[in-house]
Amino acid sequence: MAERTGRTVVIGGGAAGIAAARRLWDSGTDVLLLEAGSRVGGRASSLTLDLAPASFPIPAAVTVDAGCGWLHSARRNPWTQVAEQTGAAIDRSSPNWGVQWRDLGYSPAEQQAFGEAWHRWETAARAAAGGPDQPLSAFIARDDRWRPMIDAISGYANGAPLTAVSLHDWLAYEDASTADNWALPAGYGTLIAGHVGSVPVRLGTLVTRIDHRGTALRIDTDAGTVEADQAIVCVPTTALAAIAFDPPLPGKHDAAAALPLGLADKVFLQVDRIDWPASSHLIGNPHSGCSASHRLSPFGWPIIESFFGGDCAEVLEVEGAAADFAITELVALLGADWRVRLTPLAATRWRHEPHIHGSYSHARVGHAGDRQILAAPVDDRLFFAGEACSREDFSTAHGAYLTGVAAAEAILAARSQGA
Repeated sequence: MAERTGRTVVIGGGAAGIAAARRLWDSGTDVLLLEAGSRVGGRASSLTLDLAPASFPIPAAVTVDAGCGWLHSARRNPWTQVAEQTGAAIDRSSPNWGVQWRDLGYSPAEQQAFGEAWHRWETAARAAAGGPDQPLSAFIARDDRWRPMIDAISGYANGAPLTAVSLHDWLAYEDASTADNWALPAGYGTLIAGHVGSVPVRLGTLVTRIDHRGTALRIDTDAGTVEADQAIVCVPTTALAAIAFDPPLPGKHDAAAALPLGLADKVFLQVDRIDWPASSHLIGNPHSGCSASHRLSPFGWPIIESFFGGDCAEVLEVEGAAADFAITELVALLGADWRVRLTPLAATRWRHEPHIHGSYSHARVGHAGDRQILAAPVDDRLFFAGEACSREDFSTAHGAYLTGVAAAEAILAARSQGA
């Protein structure tokens, strides 16, 4: 291995931090990854759930993703290449988000009417692209019968309701994304955490202050001070406010505040038997803004993954509330006998997750440009990365990866020029 040169400290062990640290480590750089939590991965977190014995053959346990779970824009997603290189299985089948199994509670006529309403809303939004920024709610009447469904989808996609999401920010994502969304049976979180490889990591190390006045950066943590030539800050926008900079960087804190984390949560239920094809789908109630997107038997497993977003997820973060809500929705669609056939296995509460406190970023109206402000380096030695720093792939693990690698490449380029 080449002699390691220059100390870089990467702060935050999520997808961006892991990607940045791994790129530097593979190049021969002396790098240290600091993570406040007890594990790496951040908002990528795979869980192993034990299953109760059933009357048909099932695995003893399954791996599910509490956080990001889809290789969005998969063909251009760098994590797809990581998965292929490591031999991780990839399920390239459709997620069926637009298909209602057996049209339960959602007739073909209603599905067509919703499609037409969505087209009208999206057409109106795109027509306003060249004007001043507006909330996504501006393009559909408050009393439109399909507004609740569009609001629910905003909750899934943005973690926030239409009224809170910037048109310009939303368009940047939509214009760059593609419809290929693939899944990983072993878990997206498993893949991302595994990518850290042999990079030196210190868990349970909370960064509180970065002194960038002198020649060396002084990074204060609750376990002592670390010096570095460069640092890459890869923490969620919710966590940036807790880091003091000396001299202060108010622009960074202001940008982070303008890019808050929305909320998306999941509930996992076991079923006593599988009555549908693998990876089927149900919307709980297409006429309510608070409804789950139910993924039926991913990979053929006897589980249901129920997904909540936005305001709906916020009100269901009370312990046990989301599981009760998901079961009630499913029973309304499948029949009363299903209440005893569904067993809660786990539920997420990302607002309560230490050092994270949310899911993925959206720009407040008028603040789409704050992503570039957040991402801009300071004196070419203090860098910033993470999904919120991506202009068009925010809210995704691949957006985080790309910004992390970009920061690492900037450090390597500067060193090459100075050699």
